[in-house]
Amino acid sequence: MQLDLNLLAAFDALLEEGSVAGAAARLHVTAPAMSRSLGRIRRTTGDQILVRTGRTMTPTPYAIAVREQVHDLLQRVQGVLAPSRELDLATLERTFTLRWHDSLVALSGPALLAAVRRQAPGVQLRFVAESSFDTPGLRRGEVDLEANANRPSAPDVRAEHVGETRLVVVARRGHPLTRVPAVTAERYAAAEHIAVSRRGNLGNAVDDALARLALARSVVAAVPTEAAALEFVRGSDLLVTVPEATTRSAVEGLGLVVLPLPLELPSAAVYLSWHQRYDTDHAHTWLRGLARTALTDAARSSA
Repeated sequence: MQLDLNLLAAFDALLEEGSVAGAAARLHVTAPAMSRSLGRIRRTTGDQILVRTGRTMTPTPYAIAVREQVHDLLQRVQGVLAPSRELDLATLERTFTLRWHDSLVALSGPALLAAVRRQAPGVQLRFVAESSFDTPGLRRGEVDLEANANRPSAPDVRAEHVGETRLVVVARRGHPLTRVPAVTAERYAAAEHIAVSRRGNLGNAVDDALARLALARSVVAAVPTEAAALEFVRGSDLLVTVPEATTRSAVEGLGLVVLPLPLELPSAAVYLSWHQRYDTDHAHTWLRGLARTALTDAARSSA
């Protein structure tokens, strides 16, 4: 049996993209060339791999079953065949895309960029906003690093716990809760709240904790970013519950106050995530190290 390793790359791209056009664009070949590759894969495996359902292509049960195996094989082959090169930061020219929670960009982004500029002036960082829905950006190679509170479940995505911070309550100066001897769960629940959710969720773990105490709060709005929530709080009697580390500097600049959260809740974790294809990428490893330091230092400084 004669093996064509180009078919392995095409097979992986077709399974990842779910379309001939998407796989062709990913591998920088023409759509007809990718169609021919799909035909060869079908003849070799004896399976259709992708079948048309309306306007989209759907993977067959066989394709779904071997998807991870194909991807792992391709990564192993590339690791064997790719020459090992020493990383020259002084001459490195590369653009990295980072999808980080907006507050983490504000908190750790400046320190990361400063470190990158000192060591590799030819490197560019592109921070992009989080989506309102889960995206396959890491798996598709569109995003190099993610940083947020979510630990990814995909087996081919690495995740490293780089810090954590407790949840706190933020209010305007002069808010009624700032004039009481202690912020109790009852007083907290009685106030009006604004939630932070890129998906627009009005409830979260805070409401679950209140329910266990037979309490409920009134959430009057949800906004996608902590920065937006703080502006709402700044001019009203609304409260927002957020991770302390990501909002400490913003709170001080806006003249807001931080109050303790009167609930038993675990600290909010921060995860740094990347796709396993970059495990042996020297430049990516270097950037991960700088990002890890920036995120960890920021969490510690606000603890």
